[in-house]
Amino acid sequence: MNRIALQIGSLSIYWYSIMIILGIIAGSFAAYPVLKKKKIDIDNFFNMVFYAILFGLLGARIWYVLFNLDYYLENPSEIIAIWNGGLAIQGGIIFGVVVIYLYSKKHNMKLLENLDIMAVSVQIGQAFGRWGNFFNGEAHGGIVTKSFIEHFPKFIQKGMFIEGNYYHPTFLYESGLNLLCFIFLLFYRRKEHKDGTILSIYLIFYGIIRFFIEGLRTDSLMLGNIRVAQLISILFIIIGIIILIIINRKKEENKEETKKIKKEKVKKEKVKKEKQSKNKKQK
Repeated sequence: MNRIALQIGSLSIYWYSIMIILGIIAGSFAAYPVLKKKKIDIDNFFNMVFYAILFGLLGARIWYVLFNLDYYLENPSEIIAIWNGGLAIQGGIIFGVVVIYLYSKKHNMKLLENLDIMAVSVQIGQAFGRWGNFFNGEAHGGIVTKSFIEHFPKFIQKGMFIEGNYYHPTFLYESGLNLLCFIFLLFYRRKEHKDGTILSIYLIFYGIIRFFIEGLRTDSLMLGNIRVAQLISILFIIIGIIILIIINRKKEENKEETKKIKKEKVKKEKVKKEKQSKNKKQK
Protein backbone atom coordinates (compact mmCIF):
# COMPACT_ATOMS: atom_id res chain seq x y z
CA MET A 1 0.00 0.00 0.00
CA ASN A 2 1.42 3.39 -1.04
CA ARG A 3 1.72 5.65 2.01
CA ILE A 4 1.99 8.77 -0.15
CA ALA A 5 -1.31 10.26 -1.32
CA LEU A 6 0.14 13.08 -3.41
CA GLN A 7 3.60 14.04 -4.64
CA ILE A 8 4.25 17.67 -5.59
CA GLY A 9 7.90 17.95 -6.60
CA SER A 10 9.92 17.03 -3.54
CA LEU A 11 6.89 17.53 -1.26
CA SER A 12 5.15 14.30 -0.19
CA ILE A 13 1.66 14.38 1.30
CA TYR A 14 1.00 11.23 3.30
CA TRP A 15 -2.31 9.45 3.79
CA TYR A 16 -1.54 9.32 7.52
CA SER A 17 -1.53 13.14 7.71
CA ILE A 18 -4.69 13.40 5.61
CA MET A 19 -6.57 11.01 7.92
CA ILE A 20 -5.52 13.00 11.00
CA ILE A 21 -6.72 16.23 9.37
CA LEU A 22 -10.03 14.61 8.32
CA GLY A 23 -10.48 13.39 11.90
CA ILE A 24 -9.93 16.91 13.25
CA ILE A 25 -12.42 18.37 10.75
CA ALA A 26 -15.03 15.70 11.55
CA GLY A 27 -14.54 16.27 15.28
CA SER A 28 -14.98 20.04 14.84
CA PHE A 29 -18.26 19.54 12.95
CA ALA A 30 -19.45 17.16 15.68
CA ALA A 31 -18.79 19.79 18.36
CA TYR A 32 -20.36 22.78 16.57
CA PRO A 33 -24.11 22.03 17.12
CA VAL A 34 -23.59 21.57 20.87
CA LEU A 35 -21.66 24.83 21.12
CA LYS A 36 -24.55 26.68 19.45
CA LYS A 37 -27.20 24.94 21.56
CA LYS A 38 -25.42 25.68 24.85
CA LYS A 39 -24.39 29.17 23.70
CA ILE A 40 -20.72 28.49 24.39
CA ASP A 41 -18.25 31.05 23.02
CA ILE A 42 -17.18 29.28 19.79
CA ASP A 43 -13.94 31.25 19.32
CA ASN A 44 -12.89 30.58 22.90
CA PHE A 45 -13.74 26.89 22.63
CA PHE A 46 -11.79 26.37 19.40
CA ASN A 47 -8.83 28.27 20.83
CA MET A 48 -8.83 25.58 23.52
CA VAL A 49 -9.20 22.86 20.86
CA PHE A 50 -6.19 24.25 18.97
CA TYR A 51 -3.93 23.93 22.02
CA ALA A 52 -5.42 20.54 22.94
CA ILE A 53 -4.68 19.19 19.43
CA LEU A 54 -1.19 20.71 19.36
CA PHE A 55 -0.15 19.29 22.73
CA GLY A 56 -2.17 16.13 22.12
CA LEU A 57 -0.10 15.35 19.01
CA LEU A 58 3.05 16.19 20.94
CA GLY A 59 1.95 13.93 23.80
CA ALA A 60 1.05 11.10 21.42
CA ARG A 61 4.52 11.26 19.88
CA ILE A 62 6.34 11.55 23.23
CA TRP A 63 4.38 8.56 24.53
CA TYR A 64 5.33 6.46 21.50
CA VAL A 65 8.99 7.50 21.58
CA LEU A 66 9.35 6.80 25.33
CA PHE A 67 8.20 3.21 24.88
CA ASN A 68 10.52 2.73 21.89
CA LEU A 69 13.40 4.64 23.44
CA ASP A 70 16.20 2.27 22.43
CA TYR A 71 15.32 2.64 18.76
CA TYR A 72 15.04 6.45 18.88
CA LEU A 73 18.27 6.86 20.83
CA GLU A 74 19.99 5.10 17.96
CA ASN A 75 17.95 7.02 15.34
CA PRO A 76 17.29 10.49 16.86
CA SER A 77 16.47 12.03 13.47
CA GLU A 78 13.40 9.74 13.32
CA ILE A 79 11.83 11.32 16.43
CA ILE A 80 10.17 14.10 14.43
CA ALA A 81 9.16 11.86 11.50
CA ILE A 82 5.52 11.47 12.54
CA TRP A 83 4.50 11.01 8.89
CA ASN A 84 5.94 7.49 9.24
CA GLY A 85 3.42 6.79 12.00
CA GLY A 86 4.05 6.42 15.69
CA LEU A 87 1.39 8.46 17.46
CA ALA A 88 0.05 6.75 20.59
CA ILE A 89 -3.53 8.02 20.95
CA GLN A 90 -3.69 7.32 24.68
CA GLY A 91 -0.71 9.61 25.30
CA GLY A 92 -2.46 12.22 23.17
CA ILE A 93 -5.67 11.92 25.21
CA ILE A 94 -3.79 12.34 28.51
CA PHE A 95 -1.89 15.43 27.31
CA GLY A 96 -5.07 16.84 25.72
CA VAL A 97 -7.07 16.47 28.94
CA VAL A 98 -4.35 18.31 30.90
CA VAL A 99 -4.50 21.20 28.39
CA ILE A 100 -8.33 21.33 28.55
CA TYR A 101 -8.17 21.35 32.37
CA LEU A 102 -5.67 24.24 32.45
CA TYR A 103 -7.51 26.23 29.76
CA SER A 104 -10.92 25.71 31.37
CA LYS A 105 -9.59 26.83 34.73
CA LYS A 106 -7.91 29.92 33.30
CA HIS A 107 -10.95 31.02 31.28
CA ASN A 108 -13.65 30.06 33.83
CA MET A 109 -15.15 27.40 31.56
CA LYS A 110 -16.97 24.26 32.72
CA LEU A 111 -14.37 21.49 32.64
CA LEU A 112 -16.73 18.50 32.46
CA GLU A 113 -18.90 20.22 29.85
CA ASN A 114 -15.82 20.79 27.68
CA LEU A 115 -14.64 17.20 28.15
CA ASP A 116 -18.09 15.86 27.23
CA ILE A 117 -18.03 17.79 23.95
CA MET A 118 -14.44 16.77 23.21
CA ALA A 119 -15.10 13.09 23.98
CA VAL A 120 -17.56 12.81 21.08
CA SER A 121 -15.18 14.66 18.75
CA VAL A 122 -12.21 12.52 19.74
CA GLN A 123 -14.25 9.36 19.14
CA ILE A 124 -14.88 10.20 15.47
CA GLY A 125 -11.29 11.45 15.14
CA GLN A 126 -10.04 8.05 16.26
CA ALA A 127 -12.24 6.31 13.68
CA PHE A 128 -10.51 8.32 10.93
CA GLY A 129 -7.07 8.02 12.47
CA ARG A 130 -7.02 4.23 12.30
CA TRP A 131 -7.20 4.45 8.51
CA GLY A 132 -3.90 6.33 8.66
CA ASN A 133 -2.49 3.21 10.33
CA PHE A 134 -3.87 1.14 7.46
CA PHE A 135 -2.02 3.17 4.82
CA ASN A 136 1.17 2.95 6.89
CA GLY A 137 0.82 -0.83 7.20
CA GLU A 138 0.79 -0.68 11.01
CA ALA A 139 -1.53 -1.37 13.98
CA HIS A 140 -2.44 -4.75 12.50
CA GLY A 141 -2.81 -8.13 14.16
CA GLY A 142 -1.08 -11.46 13.62
CA ILE A 143 -0.75 -13.51 10.46
CA VAL A 144 -3.99 -14.91 9.00
CA THR A 145 -4.78 -17.23 6.12
CA LYS A 146 -5.75 -16.07 2.66
CA SER A 147 -9.17 -17.71 3.07
CA PHE A 148 -9.74 -15.52 6.16
CA ILE A 149 -8.67 -12.22 4.59
CA GLU A 150 -10.82 -12.92 1.50
CA HIS A 151 -13.88 -12.04 3.60
CA PHE A 152 -12.75 -8.40 3.37
CA PRO A 153 -12.78 -6.00 0.38
CA LYS A 154 -9.94 -6.27 -2.14
CA PHE A 155 -8.21 -3.06 -1.06
CA ILE A 156 -8.12 -4.29 2.56
CA GLN A 157 -6.62 -7.57 1.37
CA LYS A 158 -4.00 -5.65 -0.59
CA GLY A 159 -3.17 -3.37 2.35
CA MET A 160 -2.88 -6.26 4.78
CA PHE A 161 -0.52 -8.20 2.53
CA ILE A 162 2.79 -7.21 4.12
CA GLU A 163 6.15 -8.82 3.36
CA GLY A 164 4.59 -11.97 1.97
CA ASN A 165 1.91 -12.54 4.63
CA TYR A 166 -1.70 -11.51 5.28
CA TYR A 167 -2.45 -9.89 8.64
CA HIS A 168 -5.47 -9.29 10.89
CA PRO A 169 -6.99 -5.89 9.94
CA THR A 170 -7.33 -4.81 13.59
CA PHE A 171 -7.28 -1.15 12.50
CA LEU A 172 -10.61 -1.83 10.74
CA TYR A 173 -12.20 -3.44 13.81
CA GLU A 174 -11.23 -0.51 16.01
CA SER A 175 -12.24 2.11 13.44
CA GLY A 176 -15.67 0.47 12.98
CA LEU A 177 -16.28 0.16 16.74
CA ASN A 178 -15.19 3.77 17.29
CA LEU A 179 -17.67 4.84 14.63
CA LEU A 180 -20.49 2.89 16.33
CA CYS A 181 -19.63 4.47 19.69
CA PHE A 182 -19.57 7.90 18.06
CA ILE A 183 -23.09 7.36 16.66
CA PHE A 184 -24.32 6.15 20.06
CA LEU A 185 -22.83 9.20 21.84
CA LEU A 186 -24.37 11.53 19.24
CA PHE A 187 -27.84 10.21 20.05
CA TYR A 188 -27.22 9.91 23.79
CA ARG A 189 -26.12 13.52 24.21
CA ARG A 190 -29.52 14.69 22.92
CA LYS A 191 -31.00 13.37 26.17
CA GLU A 192 -30.90 15.32 29.41
CA HIS A 193 -27.72 14.35 31.25
CA LYS A 194 -25.31 15.59 33.88
CA ASP A 195 -21.95 17.04 32.85
CA GLY A 196 -19.32 14.31 32.79
CA THR A 197 -21.70 11.52 31.72
CA ILE A 198 -20.60 11.56 28.06
CA LEU A 199 -16.95 11.59 29.13
CA SER A 200 -17.44 8.59 31.41
CA ILE A 201 -19.26 6.58 28.72
CA TYR A 202 -16.49 7.37 26.24
CA LEU A 203 -13.77 6.27 28.68
CA ILE A 204 -15.59 2.99 29.44
CA PHE A 205 -16.49 2.16 25.83
CA TYR A 206 -13.11 3.12 24.37
CA GLY A 207 -11.28 1.37 27.21
CA ILE A 208 -13.13 -1.90 26.51
CA ILE A 209 -12.65 -1.64 22.73
CA ARG A 210 -8.95 -0.87 22.95
CA PHE A 211 -8.27 -3.54 25.60
CA PHE A 212 -9.57 -6.37 23.41
CA ILE A 213 -8.23 -5.03 20.09
CA GLU A 214 -4.79 -4.53 21.64
CA GLY A 215 -4.71 -8.22 22.52
CA LEU A 216 -4.76 -9.02 18.78
CA ARG A 217 -2.03 -6.57 17.77
CA THR A 218 1.61 -7.45 17.15
CA ASP A 219 3.13 -3.96 17.55
CA SER A 220 2.02 -3.09 21.10
CA LEU A 221 4.06 -0.72 23.24
CA MET A 222 5.37 -2.82 26.13
CA LEU A 223 6.28 -2.20 29.75
CA GLY A 224 8.04 -5.42 30.62
CA ASN A 225 5.51 -8.12 29.78
CA ILE A 226 2.56 -5.74 30.03
CA ARG A 227 0.90 -4.14 27.02
CA VAL A 228 0.83 -0.44 27.90
CA ALA A 229 -2.37 0.25 25.94
CA GLN A 230 -4.22 -2.49 27.84
CA LEU A 231 -3.03 -1.10 31.17
CA ILE A 232 -4.18 2.43 30.25
CA SER A 233 -7.46 1.02 28.93
CA ILE A 234 -8.17 -0.55 32.33
CA LEU A 235 -7.41 2.81 33.99
CA PHE A 236 -9.79 4.56 31.54
CA ILE A 237 -12.56 2.08 32.39
CA ILE A 238 -12.02 2.53 36.15
CA ILE A 239 -11.95 6.35 35.86
CA GLY A 240 -15.13 6.27 33.73
CA ILE A 241 -16.94 4.12 36.30
CA ILE A 242 -15.79 6.37 39.19
CA ILE A 243 -17.06 9.48 37.36
CA LEU A 244 -20.45 7.80 36.78
CA ILE A 245 -20.70 6.80 40.45
CA ILE A 246 -19.87 10.36 41.60
CA ILE A 247 -22.39 11.87 39.15
CA ASN A 248 -25.17 9.49 40.27
CA ARG A 249 -24.35 10.06 43.94
CA LYS A 250 -24.59 13.82 43.46
CA LYS A 251 -27.84 13.30 41.55
CA GLU A 252 -29.32 11.37 44.48
CA GLU A 253 -28.05 13.98 46.94
CA ASN A 254 -29.69 16.72 44.85
CA LYS A 255 -32.96 14.75 44.80
CA GLU A 256 -32.87 14.40 48.59
CA GLU A 257 -32.09 18.09 48.95
CA THR A 258 -34.98 18.98 46.63
CA LYS A 259 -37.35 16.75 48.62
CA LYS A 260 -36.18 18.37 51.85
CA ILE A 261 -36.77 21.86 50.46
CA LYS A 262 -40.25 20.87 49.24
CA LYS A 263 -41.13 19.41 52.66
CA GLU A 264 -39.98 22.60 54.38
CA LYS A 265 -42.03 24.65 51.94
CA VAL A 266 -45.13 22.52 52.52
CA LYS A 267 -44.60 22.76 56.28
CA LYS A 268 -44.31 26.55 56.14
CA GLU A 269 -47.43 26.80 53.97
CA LYS A 270 -49.31 24.62 56.45
CA VAL A 271 -48.22 26.77 59.42
CA LYS A 272 -49.16 29.91 57.49
CA LYS A 273 -52.66 28.56 56.70
CA GLU A 274 -53.16 27.52 60.33
CA LYS A 275 -52.27 31.03 61.51
CA GLN A 276 -54.63 32.60 58.96
CA SER A 277 -57.43 30.24 60.05
CA LYS A 278 -56.78 31.04 63.73
CA ASN A 279 -56.86 34.80 63.06
CA LYS A 280 -60.21 34.50 61.26
CA LYS A 281 -61.73 32.65 64.21
CA GLN A 282 -60.52 35.31 66.63
CA LYS A 283 -62.16 38.02 64.54
